[in-house]
Amino acid sequence: MWQYIFIICALPVIWITVDLILGTKRQRSTLSSSKDSVIRKSHAVLFTHGDSLFDHMLNTIDKAREHIHIQFFIFRSDHIGQKFLDLLKQKAQQGIDVCLLVDWGGDHISRKEKAALKKAGVQIAITNVPAFPFLFYSINKRNHRKVSVVDGEHGYIGGYNVGDEYLGRDPKKGRWRDYHLYIQGEACHDLQQQFVKDWNSASSNTLSLEQLTSKSLKAGPTSLTMVATDGSHVIESIHGMLDKVEKSIFIGTPYFIPDESLTAKLIDLAKKGVEINVLIPKYPDHPLVKDAAYPYFPALLQAGVHFYQFYEGFYHAKVIIVDDSLICIGTSNFDKRSFFINQEINCFIEDPEWTRDAKVEIEKDLFESSEPITMTHVGNRSLWEKTKEKVATLIAYFL
Repeated sequence: MWQYIFIICALPVIWITVDLILGTKRQRSTLSSSKDSVIRKSHAVLFTHGDSLFDHMLNTIDKAREHIHIQFFIFRSDHIGQKFLDLLKQKAQQGIDVCLLVDWGGDHISRKEKAALKKAGVQIAITNVPAFPFLFYSINKRNHRKVSVVDGEHGYIGGYNVGDEYLGRDPKKGRWRDYHLYIQGEACHDLQQQFVKDWNSASSNTLSLEQLTSKSLKAGPTSLTMVATDGSHVIESIHGMLDKVEKSIFIGTPYFIPDESLTAKLIDLAKKGVEINVLIPKYPDHPLVKDAAYPYFPALLQAGVHFYQFYEGFYHAKVIIVDDSLICIGTSNFDKRSFFINQEINCFIEDPEWTRDAKVEIEKDLFESSEPITMTHVGNRSLWEKTKEKVATLIAYFL
């Protein structure tokens, strides 16, 4: 009797495990060995508050003349989301080509609203819809990119999704801290190209990249590079940044779950005298993600890495700053999900003047709204917290 119960319980576990292993193996087989990137000359504007970002985006969308391409990992049809959706319907009714792309895991638009959008002429596609043969792997995979392009000339990329919590209106999460970029110039080609690629993989109504990128874009003053990744190459990009460091590194991330190579690199740099500050949220938005960070703290703290936790709400930013010359802002978290599973896109800006100005703004969160994490914090965790840490370590790859 018991052996049958054991078999019945074991079969789902075996199925899920094999599904995840084979799904991951298939993804790895499709990845290229390297990721080409092009340095573009563009204008880049940093947004650190959701209200100003969304006002800017809505204004840009309202002035669209040809096409509006919007992609977010999460899109909610709440107060701010409905403002977006109503405007998209209005622009589609004016004859503007409007495409809205949302990940399956972050799709919070009602069927009724989708029907209204389609009736108005808005095209909608959902990425990463779960499918066989690797059902559980496909459920776990995310298109985490947030890319918007209007008329091929105005681009947006960063950490914000669309929802009231990103404006700090969720009383449980409180103030929301995030960073997003507005791009004009040559790099809009890369954002448009990535949107088309993701859209065509999710929709039967394919877009023509050649038609959308026929216009020439003026160069801007800032050198930047867009790097899109699909479960690979994020770590290589970060190592490339860290190899250039001389004095300081700042890492801002909601989830700190590095791999062994990045952990070793940070320890080595800290021991050589590089000042390294890491900012994470004090109050996580998902179970176990902060617990999964604790195993890394002792060795890094002992090497001289400084950890801080943001206490004025939720810190969702994805940023790395090297010295005062190089900065990365995008969609990748500093965790294994972004490194090995998610589809991401990041913007690398190598411009001392731009980076210094952004660093001043970003480090306000570090110096004005955070507190240090010390070895005392790590050592004084309760038995329950330490138990969660063990569990989190086992499943860190999928958090």
